[in-house]
Amino acid sequence: MSKQGSSFKDALQNIFATSAILIAFIVAYVLFTQIMGSPVNFEGGNHAGKPLEGNILGTLYKGGYIVPILMTCILVLFIFIIERVITLSRAKGKGRLNTFVSELQGLLAADKIEEAMDACDKQKGSLANVMKAGLARYRDLQKDKDLEKDQKILSIQKSFEEATALELPMLSKNMVIFSTLASISVLIGLIGTVLGMIRAFMALAQSGAPDSLALATGISEALVNTAFGISGSTLAIIAFNYFSSTIDSYTFKIDEAGFSLTQNFAASLKNN
Repeated sequence: MSKQGSSFKDALQNIFATSAILIAFIVAYVLFTQIMGSPVNFEGGNHAGKPLEGNILGTLYKGGYIVPILMTCILVLFIFIIERVITLSRAKGKGRLNTFVSELQGLLAADKIEEAMDACDKQKGSLANVMKAGLARYRDLQKDKDLEKDQKILSIQKSFEEATALELPMLSKNMVIFSTLASISVLIGLIGTVLGMIRAFMALAQSGAPDSLALATGISEALVNTAFGISGSTLAIIAFNYFSSTIDSYTFKIDEAGFSLTQNFAASLKNN
């Protein structure tokens, strides 16, 4: 892949990330103001009053304007979970990776390089892309009579490293989104919790009987923001760990296949 092509792809990724955040915020704000804040969710048809008994939407609305920000975090999280699932599914290619690696090892043992390259074309995953680059270099080096054996081995190792370096950024792209959301969701929720508790204590601090509506609103604001913050952070941590383990598995398979090809090539040089 050329530098220009890589830069264009990075620009598209940045546009996608920015658009996803903006769209998620718009959707969250509309849900908050039009659905949760609908008058039908409150006593007397006024969202400034108490939510109807058992009405979840009205209760969530009482969480205040930190709620749409937390909803944005959760929506962004789901958008990038879908993006990672699609991307990693494409990176996996067709069929089981263990079966594909075993097939390649068998073809290499029989010196069927062209057949192995055809198998890579059919598999269409990141592992297949790396292996195809290594196999092409493998065949070229077999025909090269000028390089020493050690130089040939180093050359095929370098071709694997270069091909792997092109595939890994796609695998790990946007993972920082999950780690960021895991941290800021809790912090934003904590801000909402503190603001709610301030409102509750202000209601208690009034002379005479406490303002029960303001007190209930403050407690609702604190609890709703706490719930949203913890939920968003928990989901982000689960997604980050899951996708990290998946990427590590793909990387291990790439390293395993590359090592197998290099060892096979070194053995063929010794036999010649």
